[in-house]
Amino acid sequence: MVKQQNEKTQEELFETLSAEQQQALLEKYDTESNTRNLAGAFRWVIYVILLCFSLFQLYTAIFGQYTAPIQRTIHLGFALTVIFLLFPARKKGSKTKIAFYDYILALLSVVVGSYWSLNYERLVNSLGSITDIDFYVGVVAILLVLEAARRAVGLPITIIAAFFLVYAFYGPYFPDFLAHRGQTLESIVNLMFYTTDGILGTPISVSATYIFVFLLFGAFLVKTGVGQYFNDLAVAFAGKMIGGPAKVAIFSSALQGTISGSSVANVVTSGSYTIPMMKKLGYKKEFAGAVEASASTGGQLMPPIMGAAAFLMVEFIGRGITYWDIAKAAAIPALLYFTGIWIMTHFEAKRLGLRGLTDEEMPDRKEVFKKIYLLLPIILIIVLMLVGVPVMHAALYGIISCIVVGAINKETRLGIKDIIDALVDGARTALAVAAATACAGIIVGVVVKTGLGLSLANSLVDLAGGKIFLTLFFVMIASLILGMGAPTTANYVITSTIAAPAIITLLAPGVVSQDLVPITVLLSAHFFVFYFGIIADITPPVALAAFAASGISGGDPIKTGVNSAKLAIAAFIIPYMIVYSPALLMIDVTIWQILWVVITAILGMIAIGSGVIGYWYRKLMWFERIIVIAAGLAMIYPESISDITGLIVFGIMFVIQLMTKNKGNKPKDTNLDTATN
Repeated sequence: MVKQQNEKTQEELFETLSAEQQQALLEKYDTESNTRNLAGAFRWVIYVILLCFSLFQLYTAIFGQYTAPIQRTIHLGFALTVIFLLFPARKKGSKTKIAFYDYILALLSVVVGSYWSLNYERLVNSLGSITDIDFYVGVVAILLVLEAARRAVGLPITIIAAFFLVYAFYGPYFPDFLAHRGQTLESIVNLMFYTTDGILGTPISVSATYIFVFLLFGAFLVKTGVGQYFNDLAVAFAGKMIGGPAKVAIFSSALQGTISGSSVANVVTSGSYTIPMMKKLGYKKEFAGAVEASASTGGQLMPPIMGAAAFLMVEFIGRGITYWDIAKAAAIPALLYFTGIWIMTHFEAKRLGLRGLTDEEMPDRKEVFKKIYLLLPIILIIVLMLVGVPVMHAALYGIISCIVVGAINKETRLGIKDIIDALVDGARTALAVAAATACAGIIVGVVVKTGLGLSLANSLVDLAGGKIFLTLFFVMIASLILGMGAPTTANYVITSTIAAPAIITLLAPGVVSQDLVPITVLLSAHFFVFYFGIIADITPPVALAAFAASGISGGDPIKTGVNSAKLAIAAFIIPYMIVYSPALLMIDVTIWQILWVVITAILGMIAIGSGVIGYWYRKLMWFERIIVIAAGLAMIYPESISDITGLIVFGIMFVIQLMTKNKGNKPKDTNLDTATN
């Protein structure tokens, strides 16, 4: 009887959105999810194509890749073909029928995808000269990539790529600091489709290798039920804490980030579960949505996957940097990011007097921890990469381990149909990534060919007068703008190509080759732009993750975005810390240096969090808030004198708070906006 009552209490508390409601939200805010819902023969045709896509990728992952142009064009051809069959040309286009022109575009995609395979020897021996047919096929390839990216990824990246094509052609007509001699149409087409510097460049190379197999791994994980298990584990771990539901959202989103490549998808997946729970226990709509949006966005910063950007970072930085080096470097910044959100939600819960979950509302912890084996595939991959197993092989072993681990329990056991469905789901997830990376390749190709990256870098440094902080500030603004509305992979490619060179130019003046730039400088620059590009998802006015969260919470989208940015204040500080103190990246430092930086940074986040929320052990006066925020910034700034000064002030304020915590300590039911005014 007691067990039945507990189950009823949990059902009432953990009310979630229906699958239809979740899909509607995804279609509204996540371009990748705005697909046709086909039936009959067409549904099975697409199903088979997606299955063949996955089988091709698995074959080349196991037995070796084809030569670069063939591997990449086949990958691109599969993706383009399915995109035109699956994604309508307009957001409100028919979801049940394929338009006649999409059949034509799909056939052209097959031509583009097979062109290199059919003409490989001639194209390789042509020494850069192309025929009229080659030219027209190249033009079609460029146009198909732009249109596919518009449908599957969104308009922002398409506009940016189109602008860069215009820039390549009309170079002499741009202002002096951007001007170049210009490229002919033939040279642009040749660069884009007949070299490995454009559409077939590094971004799509990573999509056709590492990213695809990891997306397959994620699809197999989902089939074992690990997504829901993340939520259950989060409740078991954090549910009874002060303001437990918010901490559940943070913990769950951090875990979801290990397999999710989309902030919006992360919001809808875990937010449909956590946001109603937060609202029922007293959080305001905007704050509940903000917690989920900021935590879900942080999932893209979470190793080992980092929204698939980690694989791109390895290729872009080069210099012998391994995937494990990137994952290790991302660990402390991600820890600080989630710690910052955790601290601020804790202080907000204390300020409002919110409780954790009761025993009746908690799931059976023993039952939850019995399924801890579902995390073994993730742990296996991390261990394999730690001991030096190649990334693709680690992902393949991870897929196999999902099948083995799933067989432990009848509920999670994968049958033949489940395995085939996972292969199809993984390929479907890869469509937007392939389109985004192909489109980003256009941008990279133009930047490299015209030298735009160096020109912009020098211009930003000159504008900042050579001052480090001002240069970083301008790069931050540029990254926030460039990252708006772009998925993680394209986001990183664009910001690292356009914005990162400014930081590298400033920190390594006079160095003309990336091979001579110190590794710490390269990593600092790439992590800086990556962080700010990602948090564009919660930075108004284009804050897609916050808008999706408001769709679940019923709160105001802009207020949710503002609150999200406040909660994620760590993300606006950490990139500066990385540049000023590369010790955070754990490169060429001692364990004691790392510990000192981490401890002072966490204490700094406690101080800043209490100041922003306006509550510590009691309500803070306005001048106390200024003092603790200043102390927090001093501890975060990587310098011994500032650290010690901040620690002293922090200690004094801590003692004062303890001594006066019972004065004026009645929680006030206001939201974050009024608390931080």
